[in-house]
Amino acid sequence: MSPQGRRANLPGQRGRTAHGLLDGLVVRCFAEGGSQSRDYYFGGLPVAPQLQQQLAAAFSRRTAPGAGLTSLASTRLAYRSARRFADYLSTLAWPPTELAHVVPEHLDGYFNSRKEVTLDAGEELATLKRLLKHAEGLSEAVVAKLGESNPRRSQPREAKESYSQQELKRIADAARADLRAAAARIRENRETLHRFRQGGLAPGTDRRLELMDWVDRFGDVPRYVYGTGPRAGRTMAMHWVLDYGPVEGTVCWLHLSGMEVTAAAILLTAMTGQNKSVVLNTPAVHHRADGYTGQTPTAILETKKPRRGRRAHMSLALSDLPDWISIPSRPEEVSARDELHTPFGLYVLLHELTSRSRELIGSDRLLVGWSRTGGHGSGRGLRQLGTDEWVRRWAARHDLKADKPDEDGNPVQLNVTLELLRLTYLELHQKPVAHTEQTLATDYLARNRGNLAEYRKVVAAALTEEVAKARVRGVMAVLTRADLQRAEVDAETVAGEYGIDAATLKRMVAGELDTVMNACVDHRHGPHAPAGQPCRASFMLCLGCPCARAMPRHLPIQALIHDRLAARRAEMTPREWTQRFALPHAQLANLLSQHDEVDVADARANATDSDRAVVTRFLNREFDLR
Repeated sequence: MSPQGRRANLPGQRGRTAHGLLDGLVVRCFAEGGSQSRDYYFGGLPVAPQLQQQLAAAFSRRTAPGAGLTSLASTRLAYRSARRFADYLSTLAWPPTELAHVVPEHLDGYFNSRKEVTLDAGEELATLKRLLKHAEGLSEAVVAKLGESNPRRSQPREAKESYSQQELKRIADAARADLRAAAARIRENRETLHRFRQGGLAPGTDRRLELMDWVDRFGDVPRYVYGTGPRAGRTMAMHWVLDYGPVEGTVCWLHLSGMEVTAAAILLTAMTGQNKSVVLNTPAVHHRADGYTGQTPTAILETKKPRRGRRAHMSLALSDLPDWISIPSRPEEVSARDELHTPFGLYVLLHELTSRSRELIGSDRLLVGWSRTGGHGSGRGLRQLGTDEWVRRWAARHDLKADKPDEDGNPVQLNVTLELLRLTYLELHQKPVAHTEQTLATDYLARNRGNLAEYRKVVAAALTEEVAKARVRGVMAVLTRADLQRAEVDAETVAGEYGIDAATLKRMVAGELDTVMNACVDHRHGPHAPAGQPCRASFMLCLGCPCARAMPRHLPIQALIHDRLAARRAEMTPREWTQRFALPHAQLANLLSQHDEVDVADARANATDSDRAVVTRFLNREFDLR
């Protein structure tokens, strides 16, 4: 009911609206948002009918809304696991006819059969087990088996090689060329159509303008339907339509082709570094953060990366600022009309070129184009770009070559994928994109072999520079145990040796001047604040400050911080760690070297929980004044 008490109109039962297990062992799955769907047929699995039914029911529950699978790619993996498991069971002498007959040895046998053909057998087993957890009728032994840990990968994942900057430029230039040509074509034809509809152009005997009007209204060409014969019910383009060329070329007078939409996805990935699922589902709805005020134009998009779980929803900002990698070698050659060197410009251009296409099919996604097959409604037509399967074909069409030839010196076709474009972006920018810094370091850059030697040179140079800074700046003065024993007898002399007075030395020994790693003898006359003003610098800067003095009781904290900084190497990119922590790490290493190894080892062993808590808060910057 509406707020006014009127009965609401309910949707009809026609079309592809049903979800889940349908008649005939078919399970219909929808991608999140309902824009795409796929039917999965279980009747063809080589197992008994009852087992087919049970696997279909489990798959229906596994892919139901809220079960965690939000894309058609993920539902396809779940279906593939059921099909492969059925294929394996069919090879047995006594295959089970229902899930109650499945035993743990069947899962082990399936894993052993798969590990002979793929390194991802453990992941395939995990996918199957997640499916079977939604099944009914399993024995207690199999249920317990589903809860066991999955076998680890027998070999490390294959290293990937990102593109060089020259290869990336070739890819981006080809994609820009496609989109420039598409923009010129569509804008010119839209202007022609507008003049025709305003009466500025007479149709004459040429039906091209009439055909263009039809394409704009329906996103297709005029067709007729076969009434009889083997083709009964199928549609064909009117014969006169073909006088103007193939159907795809005609429709693309006013719409992007599938290859052009693929070029758009490639360029979006190269310029943003976003995950494939985010790029393919880029929304056409956005918010102008600049408010059309004339400042730097920025579009904020609400995107989703399903693998992030509860943090899947995220905002993506596309600004009208050229990326340093995107700027051409001769910027003066780029006209003011060229929208394709900033993420915002690319987004606005695609928004313009796909506006009518999106309107015709009712899509809120940005990347919409025309395809011969797999389209909206019928087997052809306008549709959202749902996969990256055309990327390799796009690269082959442009004949893109890799930098390195083969062993015989012949050119090698460049392997273009969205994954490698994303990896290249991450390597060149050295910053995480929709993931953590640790994931960037361990899952992406650690497996990347592109430009590795060059990158190591950059890191080594930065590390050498930071170590040189540590040597020049030195470290804080250290009072030894012998100094403290002498101070009990002759405080004036010891204090003079360390540039302080006896009263300050007494306060230091009492712990009244402690910060984190040291004591500060004059926090109002340090190098990091105006004279007479309290120092507000990070306590990390104490390592090279002339006002800092260290004593034996500070050794446990210093050793803990040194070790924590070293441990962060594995959680960050080498260059990022070098820029942030190489200098304090080198200063701490120098500081610890002034103590006996036994004393340092004892300090580590005797560190208290309170010490560890202080170090954690310090490295989390909880002590910084903001």
